Amino acid sequence: MKHKDGKYNSQPEKPFKIVPATLLVIVLCGFSFYLGGIFCSEKSRLEGKSVQYVSKTASSPKEPAVDPLQIKSMAFQECSADFQDYTPCTDPRRWRKYGSHRLTFLERHCPPMLERKQCLVPPPDGYKPPIRWPKSRDECWYRNVPYNWINKQKSNQNWLRKQGEKFLFPGGGTMFPRGVGAYVDLMQDLIPEMRDGTVRTAIDTGCGVASWGGDLLDRGILTVSLAPRDNHEAQVQFALERGIPAILGVISTQRLPFPSNSFDMAHCSRCLIPWTEFGGIYLLEVHRILRPGGFWVLSGPPVNYENRWRGWNTTVEEQKSDYEKLEGLLTSMCFKMYAKKDDIAVWQKSSDSSCYNKLAEPDVYPAKCDDSLEPDSAWYTPLRPCVVVPKPELKKSALESLPKWPERLQVAPERISNVPGGSSSALKHDDSKWKVRAKHYKKLLPALGTNEIRNVMDMNTVYGGFAAAVIDDPLWTMNVVSSYAANTLPLVYDRGLIGTYHDWCEAFSTYPRTYDLLHLDGLFTAESHRCDMKYVLLEMDRILRPKGYALIRESSYFIDAIASIAKGLRWSCHREDTEYGVAKEKLLVCQKKLWYSASSSSR
Repeated sequence: MKHKDGKYNSQPEKPFKIVPATLLVIVLCGFSFYLGGIFCSEKSRLEGKSVQYVSKTASSPKEPAVDPLQIKSMAFQECSADFQDYTPCTDPRRWRKYGSHRLTFLERHCPPMLERKQCLVPPPDGYKPPIRWPKSRDECWYRNVPYNWINKQKSNQNWLRKQGEKFLFPGGGTMFPRGVGAYVDLMQDLIPEMRDGTVRTAIDTGCGVASWGGDLLDRGILTVSLAPRDNHEAQVQFALERGIPAILGVISTQRLPFPSNSFDMAHCSRCLIPWTEFGGIYLLEVHRILRPGGFWVLSGPPVNYENRWRGWNTTVEEQKSDYEKLEGLLTSMCFKMYAKKDDIAVWQKSSDSSCYNKLAEPDVYPAKCDDSLEPDSAWYTPLRPCVVVPKPELKKSALESLPKWPERLQVAPERISNVPGGSSSALKHDDSKWKVRAKHYKKLLPALGTNEIRNVMDMNTVYGGFAAAVIDDPLWTMNVVSSYAANTLPLVYDRGLIGTYHDWCEAFSTYPRTYDLLHLDGLFTAESHRCDMKYVLLEMDRILRPKGYALIRESSYFIDAIASIAKGLRWSCHREDTEYGVAKEKLLVCQKKLWYSASSSSR
């Protein structure tokens, strides 16, 4: 055959090249088929061996099988009896190591790793399961909180009264001798927004035995009662024993563990916080956590100093000076006097940007905080003598712009746009998911939804979905957002729920035996690279009441290990499927046993 260039092909070369190529292809195909057959048969054999495991741990047979985490069984010794009210990060045994300036020794100071306890905190001698809500608001067992000192010191103020085997809570207080009900009635007359669902969340600084927060529960207002572990023994423990939300804390040198612009109301009833000292830095922290349009309520010195100064071991001139200094500081922070009557004064945080714009002017005190200072940074973050100015673009986060409770719970907060992946549809999906989960939980744990479970903690919430799903049950939920996770706590507060920042590598700011139910969803999956699982579970045991429950939703990889440690904690646990029977995720439903120390007479 002649080509265009006039050259000829050599015909004998064509069959010589084609035949070997064809044979080569046939041989290779056959060899590949043979290898494939061997591979497939081996794969089938291996899958046959692992099919039982895959069905437990993977949602799809295509996912590779991963052996569950296995750990050696362990048993924990009992702590000595003097650790019955052990609070690791606010331990009076360690106070002397820290300074007394601005009461810094009362702040969180967690023990170093080598000093962490690996023992089980015993209950007091004679401990009984707590009285159930709502009766618990008015009385508790004396042996559960055996502190007669506070009873003797505050008996004249009607805080509490010991009667037989119980403490009774008459509802008195330093500034409400006629009872907390009458005190709050007057407050509602001054702040009508407390009646119509506008005010939903509050914080009570220096809460005593939390009678103010307890009264507000019936009025649809959810209060975080805050007090340090100080000479007023066990204020927070009394509050939680009564079934009222509370947390250990003090305004000292660090920010409180709450986001900015969150609480609708803040309250101080002779809480002994020196508001006008140190340049008003404590007032600046109240300003930070109070949302625009929110109320700050003060009763006690120096309010009504004209009639009260004789009982305050001071002079009328000193009290007048303190009051004028307080008014000046509040005005400089963009607070306005809202109402005042008798012993109660109410200021409102401004929503008007024109006031905050003036803080940028030179030589103004307190000045506007620098933009580099994150408003919501609140985990071991030092207090700064400056005003955290509300962001002008967040116009719907002011109190007057929020929907009233309970509609507020269902509306996507404006600040959800600050969360990666956050949107109205994401919130709606999350709420729907948790309604299904809560319904399933109640089948597995019938006590949930009854007055057997009152104090609940969601240990690693996102939007507060679990708390929202059980909002109509006779309980309250402390929503915890990890200090290392996405900052979703502002959304929790915008929805009308309460919570706190926390790092589960450390102990929580509460007393032992203060929660009926601890719920977690993938906490170990998220934090096991930082936090030792053993210490997290020991902390859960410390804060869980005897006969209380832990509802652990976790990857199948961790479930066996958790169950092994829980056995060492003397918990009884059973494994359950999730609501959709997903194999890669399981539920562990545990109950803490009531046991007594070997030296206890209650054994």
